[in-house]
Amino acid sequence: MENVSTVGLDLAKHVFQAHGADKEGAVIFRKKLRRSQVLPFFEALPPCTVAMEACSGSHYWGREIGKLGHLVKLIAPGYVKPFVKRQKNDVSDAEAISEAAQRPTMRFVAVKSEGAQAAAIVFRTRDLLVRQRTQTINALRGHLTEFGMIIAKGPQHVSKLIAIVEDPVSGLPEAARMILAFLVEQLRSLDERITKLDKEIARRAKEDEVVQRLMTIPGVGVLTATALTALAPSAATFKRGRDFAAWLGLTPLQRSTGGKERLGRTSRMGERTLRRLLIIGASAVASWSVRRGAPAGSWLDRILYRKPPMLVRVALANKIARTAWALLAKGGIYRAPIMAA
Repeated sequence: MENVSTVGLDLAKHVFQAHGADKEGAVIFRKKLRRSQVLPFFEALPPCTVAMEACSGSHYWGREIGKLGHLVKLIAPGYVKPFVKRQKNDVSDAEAISEAAQRPTMRFVAVKSEGAQAAAIVFRTRDLLVRQRTQTINALRGHLTEFGMIIAKGPQHVSKLIAIVEDPVSGLPEAARMILAFLVEQLRSLDERITKLDKEIARRAKEDEVVQRLMTIPGVGVLTATALTALAPSAATFKRGRDFAAWLGLTPLQRSTGGKERLGRTSRMGERTLRRLLIIGASAVASWSVRRGAPAGSWLDRILYRKPPMLVRVALANKIARTAWALLAKGGIYRAPIMAA
């Protein structure tokens, strides 16, 4: 065991697989571990590099194993897959993780602290409730359509849906009204819970100086700024703002070959919640610029009327992401660029 340099650990719910290798990659051991055996095993192991695939449970194990003196590295599953030989099983996965961790150009995921994971829960919960609210609204609208009652889409028309269900003379059969009242009740309950979460996010924003600085960027509000501090990795993880925007999935996929550059759709990699919030914020800035006019000679003014609307929004979201990285990495507040006369 003294020669072990890297251990690839394939995580599971109950049975884990460990693959130990020396500096040359030669196999030292292959061991199956029950959940209760994992920490005692690594406690007895000399300090080495322990690699795991990044997943929901990897951050917990990364913190616990790191406390035992080991260097923990998390790898995105997509970077491990090319190292799997033939059949996929726990033994092959652990070996692939070990080999991937020894590559000199491999990229790793930072281990999150308990505080960072706890801060992210509010956004995960809010997303879940918003999706449930959307499903409830769509179900309510669909059921009313069956009785010839057509209401326009959009949350601003929800009150009309509720009014039809609660109006005894709306022409809705009583048997249907009684059931649809459950959906109305659920909709109101979801609205209350989402409002409570919004208040909690606003409270956190007031107490965080970094969030206040991020909110100086056009298109970044309370929700987006708080999400950036809670969901994004440390700014030190990225060398430049361009890398941060690429991690968020706001850059096009490349299919370049033969010296010819061919770009596809946006990659949609990284954190989905942050990407969506940044695009929504960019859409608001773009819409305001269309109505009021962007500053003459600005970057937005040059592309606003020459490019498709969605392309402009994603490009602007990319620019906002780069600006946010600069503020997180270097401090300060946003200052609008000075236009040349």
